[in-house]
Amino acid sequence: MPTGQERATIVRRAVRVAVAASAGFYPLLYGAGLPVMALYALFAPIAVGLLSPVPGSGRQRASVMLRALPPALVLATLGTLLAVETWTAVGGMLAVGFVLAFAAVGGPRPAGVAPGLQLFYILACFPPYAPGTLGQRLAGLTIGVLALAACELLLPEPPAATYRERLARALGEAARGAAPGGVPPEKLREAGARLRLASVPPAERPAGAGRTDRALEQGGRAVRRLLDQLATLAETSPTAPDPASAALLDRVSELCTTCARYLRTGTGPPVAGALEEAMRGYQAERVRLASGPPGERPPVAVLRRQSQVLALAESARMAEITAGIAVHGRPTEPAVPRRLFWYAELSTPRLWARRVAGNVTFRSVLFQNALRTALGLAAARAVAGSLDLSHGFWVLLAVLTLGRTTAGATWQAVRQAVAGNAAGALVAGALLIGLGPHTDAYAALLAPVMLVAFALGPLLGIAYAQGLFTLVVATAFAQIEPVTWRLSEARMIDVVTGSVIGLLCGLLAWPAGARREVHRAMAELLRVCAELVPVTAQALLTPAVGSRGGPQKLPDGSRPAEPQTLPGVHRLRLAEAAYAQYRTEAPGEDTRTDWHAMLIAANHMLLGAHWLPRFGLRPESGASAPAACWARTTAQQLVAETDRIASELTGAPTPVRRWTAPDGPPPTPLSVDLEVWMTSLAHQLTRIESSLTPPTGPDAPPITPSRRRTAPPG
Repeated sequence: MPTGQERATIVRRAVRVAVAASAGFYPLLYGAGLPVMALYALFAPIAVGLLSPVPGSGRQRASVMLRALPPALVLATLGTLLAVETWTAVGGMLAVGFVLAFAAVGGPRPAGVAPGLQLFYILACFPPYAPGTLGQRLAGLTIGVLALAACELLLPEPPAATYRERLARALGEAARGAAPGGVPPEKLREAGARLRLASVPPAERPAGAGRTDRALEQGGRAVRRLLDQLATLAETSPTAPDPASAALLDRVSELCTTCARYLRTGTGPPVAGALEEAMRGYQAERVRLASGPPGERPPVAVLRRQSQVLALAESARMAEITAGIAVHGRPTEPAVPRRLFWYAELSTPRLWARRVAGNVTFRSVLFQNALRTALGLAAARAVAGSLDLSHGFWVLLAVLTLGRTTAGATWQAVRQAVAGNAAGALVAGALLIGLGPHTDAYAALLAPVMLVAFALGPLLGIAYAQGLFTLVVATAFAQIEPVTWRLSEARMIDVVTGSVIGLLCGLLAWPAGARREVHRAMAELLRVCAELVPVTAQALLTPAVGSRGGPQKLPDGSRPAEPQTLPGVHRLRLAEAAYAQYRTEAPGEDTRTDWHAMLIAANHMLLGAHWLPRFGLRPESGASAPAACWARTTAQQLVAETDRIASELTGAPTPVRRWTAPDGPPPTPLSVDLEVWMTSLAHQLTRIESSLTPPTGPDAPPITPSRRRTAPPG
């Protein structure tokens, strides 16, 4: 049931569309006597304002509509010229349908306006083939879009906070959380949850391929991670005085305050590299204390807390770099590690090319949806043209508006639409019979019928929307040319035809939607990222010379090889897209599986593979033989456990779970940062595994590197 705010939004949209459609239709039809131009002026606001979910405030929506006007004119021209033959129109529909549906890779705004652009081609590509009316069509379309854009400015939607502002607020909360006294952990986590894209209005989501949007999206993840790390730190009290950690937390607090102001004003950036220098000094002090006499070394609990502080400082450093890119378009300091900020130096065309190329795969739900939509529209155009259906435009309109990403959801939409159209056809037929050829009566009814249909339809559901839209169609066409009750019959036949075509496409092309893809994408993501664990462990086992908080070097003087994380970043993007679609398809199903925990675990592996080799505390003379054996064995077991979870996700034969790590704490000397990282990862895998397997008995012991796991009975 829509909330009060949603109902108000729907009513305002109905008023805007009805006013814009009436402002173009009546003067052109009754004042200028141009029925073709009037029809396009009526249809344009409905296509762009009602059937296209363009997100944003009034100014944002008007801007999108005005920028969509030139492509709309091109598509209407193309449709008019290709209507000469059925098969040319079908070929054009296939290409136009795919390109516009695939535009969803550009974010919510291109995805929102795409259905309206589809409809401009669809309306123009049907008989009669009349290139002589092209001028009237384009003029009517232009008048309708301009009228709607004016209504968007005069009756706007209230603006929402931008993602930059949300990020600044979250950084302010992080600054207070890192300062003495802090913020309650639950409030820190609530502040992080407000940065999740699912809780951000579509128009404000940083979903584009350019540097600014990529930086804002990456910065949001870094700040969310920082807030969660601060909450975890606040839940554990320090066991001993630690002035070095307190000083670094003060630096983090100051940086967050500066970055928040920088995002809001665009001036006063943080001092480049200051936090990284503080982190290196902090690391040098850790190395000095850890390599001191045994009686003077800090307790292990202190070292572990220092590891947490250093990790959250790294999250703050990443937020600092992304803030610079978001404000200036390029980093204001070296973006290290480069593989995580790979986009920072690339041009916008190259970034868009990479976004498009990365989704040209059958593993991308965006590619799947675009291909399904294009095939359905092309098939509908072929059927409507071959059977010479009257008003065949409605066949394609049914495919476009009733198609869903799963066959089950499409069937539910089709059932309701057919029932609604049947009822609407009966009422419209009675109206046409009762009023006969009295054009003035239809003219008086059209505006209020549009207002009621556009307001009540979205509020009451698909059946009411389709039935009321049938009345709009009847009252509009009755003014353009003489019609009878058979107009309702033709619309009913066309809607049923389009519904059947859409349903068949849904059954034949990815009928489960993102259900299977999210399983496959998450499995591949976990497998690819798990390969980084042994590599990172080996980097922390190798003694570094002359590090003392500076750049790590191997004994032979070389630098450690950078981890190959780009494959993991690409898999992460595909998995996030599949997960986002899956949430819209089955919001009440499969609530047990913790998909979000899988994304968190993948991020944990990607980030650890970058910052641990640079800042991770290493034993001065290298790990002892037992400690190195423990670390390598645990890393391989984590990889095996990740592979076992991935196999369970895809339905492949699941390997037996065997943990052979020695009991008790890890032998020393060993990097405490490596221990904390792998222990945290093991706990995350435990949470994921428990969400996949329903409990069948007493709680099993958690998977940790210091405890052996065996396969459950059976």
